[in-house]
Amino acid sequence: MNGAAFFLGVNFVVALCFSAVFTVVARRSRSRRAALWLASGFGVASLSAICELLVAYAGMPKPFALGAFASVLAGMVLIWIGVGELYGHPPRRWIAIVYTVASVALSYAIYDLPRGTPLQAFCYQSPFAIVLLASAYSVLSSRGRKAIDHFLGLLLLLTGLHFFIKAGLAVYVGAGTTATDYIHTNYALISQSATAILIVAVGLTLLATLVLEIMADQRSESEKDILSALANRRGFERQVQSLLAHAPNGQHAVILCDLDHFKRINDTYGHHVGDLVIQGFGRLMNSSAPKSAALGRIGGEEFAIFLPDTDLRSAALLAHTLRGATMTLPGLPDNLNVTASFGVSSFTSLSQLPEAYRQADMALYTAKNAGRNQVKEAIGA
Repeated sequence: MNGAAFFLGVNFVVALCFSAVFTVVARRSRSRRAALWLASGFGVASLSAICELLVAYAGMPKPFALGAFASVLAGMVLIWIGVGELYGHPPRRWIAIVYTVASVALSYAIYDLPRGTPLQAFCYQSPFAIVLLASAYSVLSSRGRKAIDHFLGLLLLLTGLHFFIKAGLAVYVGAGTTATDYIHTNYALISQSATAILIVAVGLTLLATLVLEIMADQRSESEKDILSALANRRGFERQVQSLLAHAPNGQHAVILCDLDHFKRINDTYGHHVGDLVIQGFGRLMNSSAPKSAALGRIGGEEFAIFLPDTDLRSAALLAHTLRGATMTLPGLPDNLNVTASFGVSSFTSLSQLPEAYRQADMALYTAKNAGRNQVKEAIGA
């Protein structure tokens, strides 16, 4: 077995491994469709290695040569669809199908042209390059890109351009007189090794993108309170730290809230109704608070709101809005009157955050001692 045949075997195994891994990842990823398209793409592309070996050793070069071209191109088109699904720019299915069929027809038409001529080399390699460049465009034109997305887009761009380089190399060093000769040429060794390195890099980067997405989702789930659909205490604190990291100084406000007599609601109406109260109040906070706020359920019936770039008076007005709306939560028994108590404080620097929490808690305690269903502002805030 020569070097090119060895790389064909390696490419076959690597592509099958990627196909299997993407299939497994699809079970946990919210981008399940994208992962399955990618798994299909690598699986189909793996067949090209078998076809290339059959071209050299089976004695029927033309059908297997066309099969090698078709399997690589079809695999890349499937990967293109998967990348498009992942980044919100999937190609239209009919375009992908027509492109694949037309490219295979082109490969058939140029099969008998002298190998290594500019026309033959560039007509053969261009369909692969175009698909990968389209994939790169899907990534680089998407919004909200992270560092790994930029890297993936540039890697796809490089991989697409390298097919044009391969065409030039085939013209310069020769790709064999016939398809059967290809596997025994130095060009084949260079071509298969370069493509293997780049495709493995693309596969690993795509896999890392999906794994990072899964990790982010799991962190989000671990920081979310399922019942209220708000952040839990850990998630709320992380959101506050993130907001303050962008604006550590300025006028910020904290609201702490306690649902009044919540234990009595559970004892009188049952925990199902208590859950409805928590759910309703969570929806109320989401609909009433500004989008820039951090919202959290930090205890059984305890809630918190962090308002960046907000003064004490504006925060108190929001608390009064929530207090008034609490009494009309939908879906509860007609004779159930839900109220809440609020404590509000403000601060101007990150170092004052613990004291702001303490003052808001004291104001909340004052509101509860004064008869509940009230909003109290921190003294001296």
